[in-house]
Amino acid sequence: MTERRAQPERAAQVPEELTGQPRRVAVGSVVLRRMFSALRHRNFRLFFAGQLVSLMGTWMQNTALSWLVYQLTGSKVLLGVVSAASTAPMFFLSPYGGSLADRHPKRRVLLCTQTGMMILAFILAGLAAAGILRPAHIVVISALGGVAMAFDMPARQSFFVEITSREDLMNAISLNSAIVNGARVVGPAVAGLIMAKTSPAVCFLMNGLSFLAVLAGLMSMRLGHLSAHRHPHSPGHLREGFKYVLETRRLRIVFALFAVVGIFGWSYSVLMPALATDVLHLQERGYGILLGANGIGALAGALTTAAFGGSFTPRRLAFTGLYVFSAMLLTLTAFPHYATASLCLVCSGWGMMLFFSTINTVIQTSVPDNLRGRIMGIGRWCLAA
Repeated sequence: MTERRAQPERAAQVPEELTGQPRRVAVGSVVLRRMFSALRHRNFRLFFAGQLVSLMGTWMQNTALSWLVYQLTGSKVLLGVVSAASTAPMFFLSPYGGSLADRHPKRRVLLCTQTGMMILAFILAGLAAAGILRPAHIVVISALGGVAMAFDMPARQSFFVEITSREDLMNAISLNSAIVNGARVVGPAVAGLIMAKTSPAVCFLMNGLSFLAVLAGLMSMRLGHLSAHRHPHSPGHLREGFKYVLETRRLRIVFALFAVVGIFGWSYSVLMPALATDVLHLQERGYGILLGANGIGALAGALTTAAFGGSFTPRRLAFTGLYVFSAMLLTLTAFPHYATASLCLVCSGWGMMLFFSTINTVIQTSVPDNLRGRIMGIGRWCLAA
């Protein structure tokens, strides 16, 4: 027994020169490589670059549109109507968008949806520049954009496995969330400056032009057999996706959480213009800074998931994010001051993205390839509920 105890002690005293194993590990470089591992794939680099430009334009348009609606009407109700017009199509059509993504090449679906949203942005810019843009136009264009998004989101989210690898799937999802929220940092701030100097029409025009980047990236990709495979349509094609969710306990829990967060937590973003104008008494620049603060937190949350997502259980990451998100919204309600609001929005953005990035990864890694689009479509349906 004495000899057995002594062996590990002698092994621990072997000089580093003889073992050839360094005792110090460059933790920072390992974390950095892990954080950006999905970028080693050419197709994902093209997607990443195109999305970064396009999403910046999208957030510029969203910021300008919400501000313009509230300035034209002063109605919080109309803010909700515009938001409902853009999300209602996702509630009704996202499962069908997922079914379409499972039956057709996802790149082709994305080229169609991105082109449609580009055209809508140019129409919005033209109407605003001509001075004839009315709330009714905004509601209709928002609804048409929601239809495009209902087909775009399931195809885009289920596309990651085709442009990266299964090993880098979680990292790709987290990096995609990072660029979404990196754009949330820059886009609203730039939109605030542009609206202060020119008009919202310039923001809409720049959004339309930004879609050219993602379209160029999609057309430059070299895809393999997964993207080319087509699944035949059948009456039970969509029903098969719902059946899989109902029979899978993990997905039932995840989608229930999606529905709860979508109903009770997501609506805070709709009322941001009213918070900025009526409660905090801010102008365009201050409103853009508030949205940028939320984006900074969300960007940090996405990068946290990208770097450390494999070091903690999904349950711990998701619920930590949900607790922080809920606590910060309650604090914002109790202490509606500019400095407090900015800090709360940073922290709530971090928690929100930690939750969504983790949950999205759980879904993506829990489903077979032939059901991926439908499952992601059902997920969007739950979130829009």
